[in-house]
Amino acid sequence: MTDTIWRPDLAQFPGPKYLALTRALREAIREGVLLPGAQLPTVRDLAWRLSVTPGTVSRAYQMATQEGLLAATVGRGTFVAAAEPRLGPTQALFVDREPQAAPGLLDLRSPQLPDVGQMPLFAEALRRVAGQVGNDWRDYPTQREETALREAVRDWLGDRVLGPVTPEDIALTHGGQSGIGLVMFCCLRGDRPVVLTEELAYPGFRHAARLARAEVVGVELDQHGIRPDALEACCRKHLPQVLCVTTEAQNPTAVRMPEERRAEIVAIARRHELQIIEDDCYTVAESTLPSMRALAPERTWYVGSLSKTVSAALRFGYILCPTGRGEAGRLTAQHAFFALGRPVSDLCLDLFRSGQALEIRSRVQSAFADRLKAIVNGLGAHDLVWQPGLPFVWLRLPVGWRTSSFTRTAEAEGVLLRSADEYALVHGRSPNAVRLAIAGQVPRARLEAAVDRLSRLLVSPPSELPV
Repeated sequence: MTDTIWRPDLAQFPGPKYLALTRALREAIREGVLLPGAQLPTVRDLAWRLSVTPGTVSRAYQMATQEGLLAATVGRGTFVAAAEPRLGPTQALFVDREPQAAPGLLDLRSPQLPDVGQMPLFAEALRRVAGQVGNDWRDYPTQREETALREAVRDWLGDRVLGPVTPEDIALTHGGQSGIGLVMFCCLRGDRPVVLTEELAYPGFRHAARLARAEVVGVELDQHGIRPDALEACCRKHLPQVLCVTTEAQNPTAVRMPEERRAEIVAIARRHELQIIEDDCYTVAESTLPSMRALAPERTWYVGSLSKTVSAALRFGYILCPTGRGEAGRLTAQHAFFALGRPVSDLCLDLFRSGQALEIRSRVQSAFADRLKAIVNGLGAHDLVWQPGLPFVWLRLPVGWRTSSFTRTAEAEGVLLRSADEYALVHGRSPNAVRLAIAGQVPRARLEAAVDRLSRLLVSPPSELPV
């Protein structure tokens, strides 16, 4: 459908103009002025028509999109999606929404843990746990029973620069996504709080924020991560409460934030009373840099899990809460799910204490390193960003390729990739790049063959443009 000629009268709605425009959108859709499927004007065009800033229109479009009234597609525009606000989330996470790859396709969209003998070790641990005297899995679990497991988590993180950490600073969660959501519930206040994320970021950040009724604003990145000047500007404009950031392994760009930049971000967070969620689920094998948790222990919530190093099926994660905030984190978890299920917590405690979790992590990292070498050897001549120990790489496409055409052509060649626009916010910028994740469950020879096909594609962009 062509662009809709629509010019609401914002004067009839009191309050800030972005809220007035949001209300005007709701009424126009409910009354049938804007029908499902109608394409709305571009942000700049509607801003010109209404004599407001593009930021005002963008913010209103974003709020209506989060309510399910609008749908936005990178490169196509913004459309009316529904006559009434939807209940619950409107987007699925990657792990749920991507279909099973067809036979013959190599799926490099999400990392797959290699088989390094986890199942025999899990079976052995379960036998030990089941045979322990006094174990009872009939009653509700409690936070009090998790003390030993919190101590084991502290020891597990002993190779990280986190500052002083005690078991009382730790809250246990059902994986990293659960941890991010719990921090949002713990920290956000008011009817429409604002959460800042990197302009390209793990979608779980924005999904968790939306569940907490928060507005999500992206902060521009450079080669070192979040730009301090852009963060300062966002703080002044939006008065955010939480900043989500990945310092060791930015997902999807694979950038590691240098120590100087981390210190700059911390200074801005202190100045504007920002709480920081530091996501280290995609952790690198080794790090000597101080984490945000070490630099700002009074405001940083460090989130991690076993999903990328031991097993994603266990759904085990943890939050290192700010100093003195451990009880707040655990109470939030208690209100959400009481405590971890006893079978999971007992199994994880055994894996930590026996040293088998460490053994599995070492084997997984070794297998990932071997397959990463295959990717770097095959694509190293191109614009590739990677880190030792990471299960994904970031590939900037050469002139002649667009992300959409490259992913389609790669699929025709038997390889599924993740495009950059899947990490961008609704009205955010999307660079001409793709992410390749390591398929740990396929033979290395098959991975090498796929990488070779991608390399040949990169040097042979299409000669004709579609019209």
